[in-house]
Amino acid sequence: MITKERIKEVTVNLLQRAETSLPEDVNAALRSAYERETSEIARVQLAAMLENIRLAEYLQRPICQDTGLPIVFLKLGRLSESLNLGDVEAGIREGVAAATEQIPLRSNVVDPITRQGAGGNLGDKIPYINYAVDPALDGLELTVFPKGGGSENMSRFTMLTPRQNEEALNAIKAFVLETVVEAGGKPCPPTIVGVGVGGSTDLAMKLAKLAVLRPIGERNKEDRIARLETELLDAVNRTGIGPMGLGGATTALDVHIETAGTHITGLPVAVNFQCWSARQASATIHADGKVEYKYVRNR
Repeated sequence: MITKERIKEVTVNLLQRAETSLPEDVNAALRSAYERETSEIARVQLAAMLENIRLAEYLQRPICQDTGLPIVFLKLGRLSESLNLGDVEAGIREGVAAATEQIPLRSNVVDPITRQGAGGNLGDKIPYINYAVDPALDGLELTVFPKGGGSENMSRFTMLTPRQNEEALNAIKAFVLETVVEAGGKPCPPTIVGVGVGGSTDLAMKLAKLAVLRPIGERNKEDRIARLETELLDAVNRTGIGPMGLGGATTALDVHIETAGTHITGLPVAVNFQCWSARQASATIHADGKVEYKYVRNR
């Protein structure tokens, strides 16, 4: 049976996993970047990242001093009648507060105007919970996504002039590259670059975050978007920004694009960066209360 207490327990465990160990696709991409790199400065940076990952997992301490803004992607399936959404949200909030104290995490959440925080990484509408529904799911799925401030601060949005086919793809490509160059080393590269195209202004940015969550190397199902991802990845890495902005062959581990239908008068495009410390952890809490933790990236 799914209870508020079980949701709290799983939230704490997921944050522990996300903060202290990276998904294997990120580890593999960083190791591959190190092996390919010819710049000695870049190799030193990548070696330091890999050693940092090893020590964080061994010592069970956060990978980065910026332990992120608590963001949760919640997929709802068949739930017990005794569990309501209020219990789900309360369990997540209590789990975030408990994890902040136990792991421990830096208390990053503050009021946007007073800059004062209540502690426990809790605030108005934070942790931010993104809801989705999957009727085939037996229970619910939680994905914690602690989002660091350095990469988040480099997010960008634009409303391009509507255009079609290759003209639209070229305009999107130009905006993404301009954003990457402007960001330079600030988002702590090598990054994962998430791009959202279409929808409304808010949906475009959500799509960009969903794009960041996709496994490295997994391409968009639409061929022309998949080609654009590949072209952008090559172009981004040709900028030479490199690890931590100090030059090198790997500025991004991958570029992912998600799309949605949009209004005839607009072409919204959003870019969201994820730093090399691409933290994420997922679990399914089945309707009978059993928990299945996942060790790879999940959408």
